[in-house]
Amino acid sequence: MTDSTSIPADTPKPQEGLFARFLKATELDTRLIGMIGALALIWIGFHMYGALVNGFGAFLTPRNLWNLSVQTSSIGIMATGMVLVIVTRHIDLSVGSMLGFCAIVMGLLQVYILPPVLGLGHPMIWVIAAASGMALGCLIGAFHGWLIAYRGIPAFIVTLGGLLVWRGAGFLVARGETISPVDSTFALLGGGPYGAIGATGSWIVGLLGCAGVIFGVLNGRRQRRKFKFALRPVWADTFLGILGCGAIIGAVLLVNSYPWPRGIVRQYAAREGLTLPEDGLFISHGFAIPVLILVAVGLVMTVLMNRTRFGRYVFAIGGNPEAAALAGINTKMMTVKIFAIMGFLAGLSAVVASARLNSATNALGELDALYVIAAAVLGGTSLAGGVGTIFGAILGALVMQSLQTGMVLIGFDAAIQRIVVGAVLVLAVWLDILYRRNSK
Repeated sequence: MTDSTSIPADTPKPQEGLFARFLKATELDTRLIGMIGALALIWIGFHMYGALVNGFGAFLTPRNLWNLSVQTSSIGIMATGMVLVIVTRHIDLSVGSMLGFCAIVMGLLQVYILPPVLGLGHPMIWVIAAASGMALGCLIGAFHGWLIAYRGIPAFIVTLGGLLVWRGAGFLVARGETISPVDSTFALLGGGPYGAIGATGSWIVGLLGCAGVIFGVLNGRRQRRKFKFALRPVWADTFLGILGCGAIIGAVLLVNSYPWPRGIVRQYAAREGLTLPEDGLFISHGFAIPVLILVAVGLVMTVLMNRTRFGRYVFAIGGNPEAAALAGINTKMMTVKIFAIMGFLAGLSAVVASARLNSATNALGELDALYVIAAAVLGGTSLAGGVGTIFGAILGALVMQSLQTGMVLIGFDAAIQRIVVGAVLVLAVWLDILYRRNSK
């Protein structure tokens, strides 16, 4: 006797829409597409608002977008580490305080400790300071991870305590003072006209990036064929290659269209003995060094998450910690390593942030934990664990910084800015809940 409710085998399947077939062929993440669309709306909205109110739009200009990329770097670097933490079902509320404490220690090394020992302006001062800041962040993160994994203290409590402890420690060490100026070479890591690689260097980076995109598409196709996976259509791979290369070339054209300020050009010409033409001298900023650091961190973290055993263990722990432990994964040591990486990236972010300000203050990174967590969640990292992407977190950091920059440009005060950021964080978590519910 057959079930009368069964569907006949010859029943035609419903036709997929054109956009659905496009997504299936290109394998693009719908959440990332939605984020890019939201980012475009934010940029256009702030630009149009400025045009209507002030008579000109100040958001979609080379100057603002270049500065936006630099401002995003510090948050983006930490957001890549926060992906690992949240994927494994933990949280780190102390990243901003770690950043401030590491910056204070690096400032003391550069201003008070190393110059009397090595000599003022010694080329190793900035190297030792930067390495010390990143090592200190790594040690603090590993200590947090040890407390969480081997002493069974919840990550929320450990890092909440760290938020208070390291902020207070920074105040005690610096006695509440601003430490400046940092080493001149160290300051280049924060961006600025001299902290960028110029037009030629940017084109070299852009061409290398395009070569990497093409290699990635071709190598992905070769790997699929090798392991007998389904191949994407040729037009889909071609589209992805063109899209990636187009985005890189567009970024190069953008950063090269932002010139040095006239005052700095005059100083540069006087120092180099150059004669300025009547219409001035156009010198492109190019990519800022902090942006290149963010790109490098993003690439390394993507490889770590997607191409190594460590990354597979991270997702396994996030998916089911008990099953991961039964499978032989040392989940406790993995937790220590993950928080150590988070601390290292907080130290690296401290390098970028303090170099950009040319000083170290105890207020540095005060609200960064909020922005970092929001960036990771906006980028698709699920608070339930097991899901997250590095590229999404960087894109989320860009969205958060775009909101903050746009509100500053149109004159919103700090209270409104915090209300908007808090609302965006809650909205991101709610959307993540809806997405996971509908995907089941």
